[in-house]
Amino acid sequence: MIIGVLKEPAPETRVSLLPEGVASLTKKGIEVWVEKDAGVTASATDEDYSKVGASVKSASEILQSAEIVLAIQTPAVAAWPKKATVWVGVYQPLYQQAVMKDWAASGNTVFSLDMLPRTTRAQSMDVLSSQANIAGYKAVLTAAGMYPRYFPMFMTAAGSIAPAKVLILGAGVAGLQAIATAKRLGAVVEVFDTRPAVKEEVMSLGAKFVEVEGAADASKAGGYAVEQSEDFLKRQKAKIAESIAKADIVITTAQIPGKKAPILITQEMIEAMRKGSVIIDIAAATGGNTELTKNNETIVHKGVSIYGNSALPATMPSDASKLYGKNITNFLQLIITKENALNLNWEDDLVKGSCVNFGGEVVHERVK
Repeated sequence: MIIGVLKEPAPETRVSLLPEGVASLTKKGIEVWVEKDAGVTASATDEDYSKVGASVKSASEILQSAEIVLAIQTPAVAAWPKKATVWVGVYQPLYQQAVMKDWAASGNTVFSLDMLPRTTRAQSMDVLSSQANIAGYKAVLTAAGMYPRYFPMFMTAAGSIAPAKVLILGAGVAGLQAIATAKRLGAVVEVFDTRPAVKEEVMSLGAKFVEVEGAADASKAGGYAVEQSEDFLKRQKAKIAESIAKADIVITTAQIPGKKAPILITQEMIEAMRKGSVIIDIAAATGGNTELTKNNETIVHKGVSIYGNSALPATMPSDASKLYGKNITNFLQLIITKENALNLNWEDDLVKGSCVNFGGEVVHERVK
């Protein structure tokens, strides 16, 4: 069996497998072909790959021969080989339904790991969690770099500096890591989430939990937000406005699968913040949680900086690739036998749940 690793298109800096991930496959007798310079931006050279048994090839050679192709980002339709090939990556099929239909016509089988059922068994393959952890950490560091004041409290002979007040909207994986990082930097942290169940976790990290009663149950949403009633949204908006007016840093993480990210912060709320305040919007790729967010841009509105970036894991490509690669090798164990043959077991809920295209059709029920 040949598994191919493609070089990601710019500005993506991660790679599907680092040499250590390749080594785990070559030791089993699987051939791994890596596109030239695929790992350069993640600090892995072609020589590093060759040392662990990989063959450095061109993209066309990989596409012609590999049975499984690994590509994090959505490849161009023109890249599809004529022969049936299995693709594994993170393709956001709920947001790209038209693209999924185009791909189906190619006859290739596509697994999108962002669609894995978020069960205990899937945790070792959960790319959303492994990458969100990095996003939450980097969001706080980015905010600290942009914020024109200290994070911790300082008492000096020249006077005292009050600690930064950080508000985090959403206590999923990214939010919890953001809490821990902000606390380590000495900030005072408040957290809002529609799931009362996360209150204990938030408080255990030393943050204050801002609660609004009457939220729709989000316990089975896999860490995502869910749509709420108009009455709840009104009360939520009032509570958030109260907290934002006191905050120096706001980090937003709320997303709803297949839909535009919910607007949690209005222009009016932003204008109530003091000059120099910073908003880091991790949900920017799906519209953002503020009315002013623009993906991959920093907007300054009346002295408040709004940084829109859903690709924060790519700013730490070495560790992001390491974790992503481990997720990938764990998933490959489900579709490759001990004899290194492809085996798509549709009785396995993880295989079935993450498959988007098969046999010339879009097969994922949530995409239909």
